[in-house]
Amino acid sequence: MMAALKMKRRLLALWFQRLPTDRLKRLKPQALTPLPLVIAEKAQNALRLCAVDHMAARLGLHVGQPLANARAMVPELEVVPANPQADAQLLNQLADWCDRFTPVVALDPPDGLILEIAGSAHLFGDEQHTLEKVISTLRAKHFTVQGAIANTSLAARALARHRDGYIVGENGEAKAVASLPVEALQLDATTTHAFRRAGLKTIGQVAGRKRSEIAARFGASTLSIIDEAQGQGGRPITPRQTPPDFWQAQNFAEPVATLDVVRAVLQTLAVNLCTLMQQEGMGARHLEASFYRADGAIRRVGVETGSALRSPAVLDRLLHDKLATLADPLDPGFGFDLIRLAALRVEPMAPTAQSLDVKAREQVEVDFLTDRLVARFGRSHVRRFHPRDTHVPEAAWRMASAQERSPPATPWQAMRTPLEAPRRPLRLFQRPELVELAQDPLRLLWRRAARTLTHWEGPERIAMEWWRPEAPQAARDYYRAEDEAGRRYWLYCEQGQRPQWFVHGVFT
Repeated sequence: MMAALKMKRRLLALWFQRLPTDRLKRLKPQALTPLPLVIAEKAQNALRLCAVDHMAARLGLHVGQPLANARAMVPELEVVPANPQADAQLLNQLADWCDRFTPVVALDPPDGLILEIAGSAHLFGDEQHTLEKVISTLRAKHFTVQGAIANTSLAARALARHRDGYIVGENGEAKAVASLPVEALQLDATTTHAFRRAGLKTIGQVAGRKRSEIAARFGASTLSIIDEAQGQGGRPITPRQTPPDFWQAQNFAEPVATLDVVRAVLQTLAVNLCTLMQQEGMGARHLEASFYRADGAIRRVGVETGSALRSPAVLDRLLHDKLATLADPLDPGFGFDLIRLAALRVEPMAPTAQSLDVKAREQVEVDFLTDRLVARFGRSHVRRFHPRDTHVPEAAWRMASAQERSPPATPWQAMRTPLEAPRRPLRLFQRPELVELAQDPLRLLWRRAARTLTHWEGPERIAMEWWRPEAPQAARDYYRAEDEAGRRYWLYCEQGQRPQWFVHGVFT
């Protein structure tokens, strides 16, 4: 187990040499003939091969070759139009699968991936075992793939394409890439052709020239690419997803399928994760547990908290409540081969002493209860009211997430004494409902029913916010009324050109 802390970069590059043809053979094997398979697309005013399978490659066909020439060499071909969107979708799916090896996975389109493994290689033994496991598993899934590990993405990409399985040692990029062809730098065609014409066929030969000559002829950008290939500097990769601030993971030699084991693993991960956050003075606001099944499926379960936390017992209880109330229960299938617990969002959290104040302890318990309710029912289903600085009844409060724990800008105003009956109902209608008021006897005509009013109290005049010109409203006179059955209403008369009566709420 470990966390993604600041450390030297180690990048694992993967190259899916025949991604388009592998996609077709995996998805529609029955629709293909046993003929050599090629993918064609229009380029330079002609149909050219953009991918070939193993059989076609053995027959001498190659990427970039005109389709007419390929048919002349191999008359019987299975030709399929290119589908870049489907290839990109498959590459994204492969990136999702690689997330089990590290949370930092970057796309290297159109046929590559870059994995940051500095903080995760030891979960699988070491870098050698990690590379072997990734490659062997992908090949077992019928992908043609090559890989290599280096300190810079350019060096790793070049080695993956030309020295499959190579792992660069400490500061060994320059020696490792020296014998690679100049095409491994993946420069533009003009620059590559110019190097070849000058007799510079390998990266080592190019790097052996004077830097001033290369910069003057090809520009500083070419010089920086050569430096990166030799392990100097290196551009940062762009992960598909924001890497977690802290994370812990447990890898299993044999997949586990018992939920009791899963629960025990989460407890251990929570303890280790909280230890790491404590060392950095941080607390978690958003946790995510990821479960990687042996068949490649991934299940993610997230938990949010109202304030920063790093108590293992509290985090474990929130995760347990979340897993126990999932609408789609956690299905281990053939078992999980890796479980990861990550803190996706953290905040500084200063150490605090145990409070002896009863109210403070009660508030901590209420906050914990709120987090548990949110874990069970979802953030949007657990809300609280916050006061607003206005005397308009329907605008005097707002609903916010119950986990929003910042103090309101306006405190609640006490409107009655402890022994006094409520002046306003707890329940207001979303929109006041128009009613009629009849005299002798005093009757309320509402929702097609007549109710005889026996008690009447008021008025309480509330003037609307006349300084808001976008919605001018007349003043209201509010009354509290009770009918013969004991039902109590909150009514108001709108003082306009023609007075109208409304029911705004009911007392419970």
